[in-house]
Amino acid sequence: MKDLKYLLAYSIPLSAYFALQWQGWWSWSTVILAFGIFPVLDALYPASAENYSDTEKKKRLSNRFFDLLLYICAPICFVLVFIYFQTITNTSLSINETVGLTFSIGVVLGALGINVAHELGHRSNKWEQFLAKAGLLPVFYQHFFIEHNRGHHRHVSTDHDPATARKNESIYQFYFRSVIGQYLNAWKLESERLEKKGLKNLSWNNEMIRFSVYQLTYLIGVCWYFGIGILPYALGIGVVGFLLLETINYIEHYGLRRKMLESGRYERVMPRHSWNSDHEMGRIVLFELTRHSDHHFLASRKYQILRHMDDSPQLPTGYPASMLMALVPPLWFRIMNPRLEKFAI
Repeated sequence: MKDLKYLLAYSIPLSAYFALQWQGWWSWSTVILAFGIFPVLDALYPASAENYSDTEKKKRLSNRFFDLLLYICAPICFVLVFIYFQTITNTSLSINETVGLTFSIGVVLGALGINVAHELGHRSNKWEQFLAKAGLLPVFYQHFFIEHNRGHHRHVSTDHDPATARKNESIYQFYFRSVIGQYLNAWKLESERLEKKGLKNLSWNNEMIRFSVYQLTYLIGVCWYFGIGILPYALGIGVVGFLLLETINYIEHYGLRRKMLESGRYERVMPRHSWNSDHEMGRIVLFELTRHSDHHFLASRKYQILRHMDDSPQLPTGYPASMLMALVPPLWFRIMNPRLEKFAI
């Protein structure tokens, strides 16, 4: 029964549904839940460093419940996006309601769309990979499937990884560098893959070309059905969604660096190269993403058995509150830089 706690993750899309139905101040309900209520609950409930026994891990891996929780996330996102477009098109909304609804749906696309796509994108099953790519479609971040798996996990905590924030780099500088850098890296990685296989770069074999076509088709279809006036709203929820991802990227590896060895290669990725949080609410609603060191130790390890690692750096708060702190660079630097010193190379 205790595993039913992960159903709390669906409080995020549920709040967005209420926002769409009731509007008014409810338009901001998902934002208030994610960045108001969750941080408070993280502060009230104690963090847990408990790990599962080998027997418990086997039971959790054989339980389809954990996978089913992920499989329905992309469909939920698309349903909410459709209702959002209908609401924008057919309802007279105030500016406050429009902005609130846009941010609320964007948070859903980041927390339930991209985050679950990240989990499923590491799996080898084609159906799960399809769901991962589907979850990335409405945020125009399908290139993440390529760059994260083949780029970030290889180059994390080095200057070769645009998704690793540098010490004293503000989150706003990071947004610019990471968004552009990951997109360009994805093209490069896909070109290298095709070259090794002896395939043409400018062909349908290039997944980046396919992703570009899929995303453009999605936008054209949305504009055809709802009218061209829906375009800025479709783009708006996408931007909010992928900036939520980039905010998480920022706090996950801020300032952490791998040593360069005498061989000219970087040391292997260790637990000390990712910031972690054992705070309960952040763990639940983000499907254990906050146990990030273990994810980098073995990317294919499913979320329900991710471990606390004693050598991993710990954030002072859960992910939701840490994301808020990151938006105020002087506060972030003041809190995090002293913590960073003990892990600096």
